[in-house]
Amino acid sequence: MYGAPYSANAKKMMLLGSGELGKEVIIEAQRLGVETVAVDRYENAPAMQVAHRSYCINMLDRAELRRVIEAERPDYIVPEIEAIATDELVELEKEGYRVIPTANASRLTMDREGIRRLASETLGLPTAAYAFADSLDELREAVARIGTPCVIKPIMSSSGKGQSVCRTPEDAGTCWEYAMEGGRAKNTRVIVEEFISFESEITLLTVRSVSGTTFCQPIGHVQKDGDYIESWQPHGMREEQIAEARHIAKTVTDALGGYGIYGVELFLGKEKVYFSEVSPRPHDTGLVTLVTQDLSEFALHVRAILGFPIPGIRLLTPGATHTLKAWEEKADYQISGMEEALAVPHTQLRLFGKPETRHGRRMAVALSSADTVEEARKRAAEAAGRLSIH
Repeated sequence: MYGAPYSANAKKMMLLGSGELGKEVIIEAQRLGVETVAVDRYENAPAMQVAHRSYCINMLDRAELRRVIEAERPDYIVPEIEAIATDELVELEKEGYRVIPTANASRLTMDREGIRRLASETLGLPTAAYAFADSLDELREAVARIGTPCVIKPIMSSSGKGQSVCRTPEDAGTCWEYAMEGGRAKNTRVIVEEFISFESEITLLTVRSVSGTTFCQPIGHVQKDGDYIESWQPHGMREEQIAEARHIAKTVTDALGGYGIYGVELFLGKEKVYFSEVSPRPHDTGLVTLVTQDLSEFALHVRAILGFPIPGIRLLTPGATHTLKAWEEKADYQISGMEEALAVPHTQLRLFGKPETRHGRRMAVALSSADTVEEARKRAAEAAGRLSIH
C-alpha cells in the first residue's frame, strides 16, 4: 500500500547522484506515487529540479552520507553514480536500510578492480587481459607486460573520464596524468587492459525483479574518449552471440544480486563475447529506450525496485540517440536550435538542465525512431547537429 507523498504512509526513495539519468528515475518513481529525495555534490542537479526534496553533500564523506539518510529514513536508497561512500552503505544495510540493488553490488562496481576480479577470477567469464598499477613505475611495468596498444583507466571514474589508449610504451606518462585528472575519490590506482580487436561494443540492459531476470534488446553505441556519443537499439547480433551475452549478463548479475536494472557492457569479438563492465543502475546508452520500448530502462528500474512484476519487455520500434556536448566552461549558457531539431521526423529532445557547462559535459540528447536503426541514427544525428550551446 502506498500513501501520498509527504504523508506518514508515503513510500520514500532517496537517489544518491542526481544527473540526467536520475532525473528520469525520479519522474518514473513519482508516477507510481513515491516520495523522492535527490542528493548530489552540486546544487540544482537535474534530478533535484523534479524531486520532492534535495540535499547537496559530499557523498564520499561517510558522516555526511549517514546524516542525510538518517534524517530522511528512506524505504529505498538508490545509488545513481559510483562516487559514494559505499562502505557506509554496507553498514547502513546491516542496520536495516534497503540499498538498491544491494550495498555490496554498489561497493563492488564502484571501482573497476572489484568487478573485474569478480567477473574474471571468481566467475570465470571471458575478459581482456588486465593488470593494476598504483604508480607511474608500476604502470610502465604493466604496459610492458600487457603490451601496446592497451587501455588505461582509473579504477574509479564515470562516463569515460580519465580513460585513454596507450599506443606506445612512451605514452605511459601522459596516460597516467590523464587518469589522475579523470579519476574520482583521489584514488591513484589504474587498470591496464589488453586492447581487444572487437566488431562492436554493446550494452545489455538486464533486469532482476520478482519476475526473474529479463533482458532488453542489445544496444549498440559509439564512444569517444570513453564517453558515449550515440546509441541505437536493437543492435544486430547473431543468435549465438545473444545467447552468450545473456549468459554472461545473468552470471554476473546473479552474483551481484538484488532487484533493479543492470547495464552490462560487452565486447563482441569475431570468436566470442567478452565481459567489459557492469553498472548496477540505468545506463547512459539506455536513454534510447525512452523511444524504443514500452517500458524504458527507468520505468523498469523503478518497477523492479518496488517489487512489482515485469512480465515482459516489448521493443516497439528501432531508435537511436545522439548527444549534445559542451566544449567550454560557462556558468550562464543557452541552447538554441530546438525548433529546427524538433522538425526532424519522430524526434524528441531531452535538455538536462545542468546548471553550468564544462568541457565534454553532456547537456542534451536527441532521440529518434524510424523503421530501421540506420534511419534512426541519421535522424538523431541530424537533430543533435541543429542544436548549439551559447
